[in-house]
Amino acid sequence: MKSFKTIELKLNDGIGTVWLNRPEVHNAFNNVMIKDLTECFGYINDMDDIVAVVLRGREKSFCAGADLNWMRDVAKYTYEQNFSESRELSECLYRIYTCKKPTITLAYGAVIGGGNGLLSACDMAYCDDDTTFSLSEIKIGIIPACISPYVVKRIGEYGAKDLMLSGRRIKGKEAEWYRLVNKSVEPDHLNEYVNNVIEILKTSGPKAVTHCKNLIYAISNTLSLDEAHDYTAKMIADIRASAEGQEGMAAFLEKRKPNWVKG
Repeated sequence: MKSFKTIELKLNDGIGTVWLNRPEVHNAFNNVMIKDLTECFGYINDMDDIVAVVLRGREKSFCAGADLNWMRDVAKYTYEQNFSESRELSECLYRIYTCKKPTITLAYGAVIGGGNGLLSACDMAYCDDDTTFSLSEIKIGIIPACISPYVVKRIGEYGAKDLMLSGRRIKGKEAEWYRLVNKSVEPDHLNEYVNNVIEILKTSGPKAVTHCKNLIYAISNTLSLDEAHDYTAKMIADIRASAEGQEGMAAFLEKRKPNWVKG
C-alpha cells in the first residue's frame, strides 16, 4: 500500500479509508497534505479492489481548515506563488470530486473553512450532532474561493450566502438542514450509520457506479438538455450490452444475486 506524509490509506474488505493524519492540529491541511490527497485519489482511481472511499480525520476532528503556520508563510507569498498553491488546492478538490469510486466523508469534531471543501467534494457526507461547522474565511478578510464550487453545489446559492457571508458556526443538525451533510446522527451511531451506507453501496454494480457518477457529472456540469438526449440514450445502450449490465439484468430476471455481491 502506498504511503504518504500527512495522510494514511487503509484498505479493508473493498473499502479504502483515507485518514487525514495531522491530529496535533485537528487535521488542518497544508501544501503537503494537499499534494498527498491529490496523489492519493489519483492512486485510488486505478485500484480495482476498492469499491468505495471514506475520508475521515484522525482523533478529535475531521479537518480544522488551513494550517496556521502554513497561512503565515502564505501571507508572505507573491501573487504568482499564491496563485500556484491555490491552483493545487483546486486540483485536489477536483480530483476528489471526480473520483471514479463513491466517496463518503465521515465528519466529527470540527469542520472549519477549507475542511468544508474536502467534505463537499465527496459524493456523500455524514456527521454526528456535536460536529461544529464554519465557513469562517470572511472573518480573517479572505474568502472561501477554491472550495466554493463544491460547497455551492451542495447547499445552493442562498445557503452559501448565509454561511459564507456570516462565517457563523453551526452544529450537525443545522448542517443537515442546509444539506451540507446528508445526515447528522447521534455521536454513538455515526460509524454504524456510515457502515450501513457502505454495505448498500457494495450491492451496486462496480462499473455501473462509475458510469452513474459520470452521468451525474455530465448532466450537472457540461450538457444542455438537448445534448443530453443522445448522450443518455447512448450511455444506457452501451451499459445494457456490457458484461456487467447483462449479468445484472440476468440476475434480476432469474431472482438471484449478481456475481459482484458476496454471500
